[in-house]
Amino acid sequence: METAANKVKALFAACCLLTAIPADANDGYERLDGHGGPIMGVAAGERNARLSASFDYSVGYWTGAGPQWLEGHQAAVNSVAFLGPQRAISGGDDYALIIWDLQSAKKLQQLEGHQGKILSVAVSPDQSLIASASWDGRAGLWDASTGGLQTWLTGHKSGVNDVAFNSDGSVLYTASMDGTVRSWNVSDGTPRRIEVKHGFGVNRVVVNDSQGWFAYGSLDGGTRVIDTASGAVIADITLERRPILSLALSADENRLAVGDGDGYIMVLDTQSWSVARDFRATKSGPVWALAYAEDGRLLSGGLDEAVVIWPEEGRVPAQGAEQQPFHRPPGEMDNGERQFVRKCSICHSLGSEVTRQAGPPLGGVFGRPAGTVNGYTYSPALTGNDLIWNDDTINALFDVGPDALTPGSKMPMQRITDAQDRIDLIEYLKRATDPDALGADTNSQTDQVEAD
Repeated sequence: METAANKVKALFAACCLLTAIPADANDGYERLDGHGGPIMGVAAGERNARLSASFDYSVGYWTGAGPQWLEGHQAAVNSVAFLGPQRAISGGDDYALIIWDLQSAKKLQQLEGHQGKILSVAVSPDQSLIASASWDGRAGLWDASTGGLQTWLTGHKSGVNDVAFNSDGSVLYTASMDGTVRSWNVSDGTPRRIEVKHGFGVNRVVVNDSQGWFAYGSLDGGTRVIDTASGAVIADITLERRPILSLALSADENRLAVGDGDGYIMVLDTQSWSVARDFRATKSGPVWALAYAEDGRLLSGGLDEAVVIWPEEGRVPAQGAEQQPFHRPPGEMDNGERQFVRKCSICHSLGSEVTRQAGPPLGGVFGRPAGTVNGYTYSPALTGNDLIWNDDTINALFDVGPDALTPGSKMPMQRITDAQDRIDLIEYLKRATDPDALGADTNSQTDQVEAD
């Protein structure tokens, strides 16, 4: 008897041929531009409202008249969810959860307690609880009305990447880098069972009670569907693309969208577990975020700093197929530029204008006192600091790391351990950030980004 997994493999090649051809019509395709960094999370609400979480420390609230910016996180924002029609919850690299009032774009509450970056937030079906997943190895359950912690869910041996409620909110599923998916009783926070023991870290989990399954996506490129009652594997859709970074279930529960590290979105038919669509959503970089809207269209986010809304059915629109690459081919760069692209460009531009990127612009940085770019909000650790940016201090920044040279600043911890790489980076920055030399060619490289 042919299994669902074998059917998927048989149908996959034909599906790719059908969906790789750009369509002439672009009905239903949209882009929400405005963020200054990669899109890490998306959510869809009522009346075409959208939420986006970005590496630029911001949450975007989109209602059709341009975005409102929700500012309050001190690091990248990884996940966001609607908390009823008037509020939202977000979580980020600053270990914080923030509840927002969407009408005023103001922070209502900040929920503290996690000791590692927060990768995912979820809201219970009755809107009474918030769940959070953190790299501190814990999931949290929080009262959505008071912001108070209800309980910690502990037991994972490594960071928790995702959380998902079942349909009535009585059970929470957690996915972890330790290779397990676990389920918990929401009423008292006690463990139910280990649902999956997998050899690779698990990034995402989606639960569908009405059809009796949950699905998870892992580092090995597998999307696996598990019967919630028996634990049997219903379908195993493992392709050569890895890792699986995002999952989303449509409102009618008939489609499961899968985003991966190679920039593809695959849409599965949950009745037959065949591939309904498969297309490259971006020419470079991963698909970190997916969500289905009320109208059946699919929202995605990745490196290109925009939320893309894809048509419900049909082929990939021409705009999607013609997206520009995020950086020049590595062979066209010298080593210093490659170091900038890998270590700096996701947060910093080379020009002088303050943008929505997470870090200040680098134009004229040599000889500039730290924390002095007008219009950029620095952390207190850099304001009033007597540090001057020059060859020696920039070298030290990447030699010992920001946590040693500028402790308490917002700059993510990263180092360049090879001395020649640091020298090459400094020489490149001298050329690229010289105010007298900045021009169209240099500015065209400003937005070239690539994750490490």
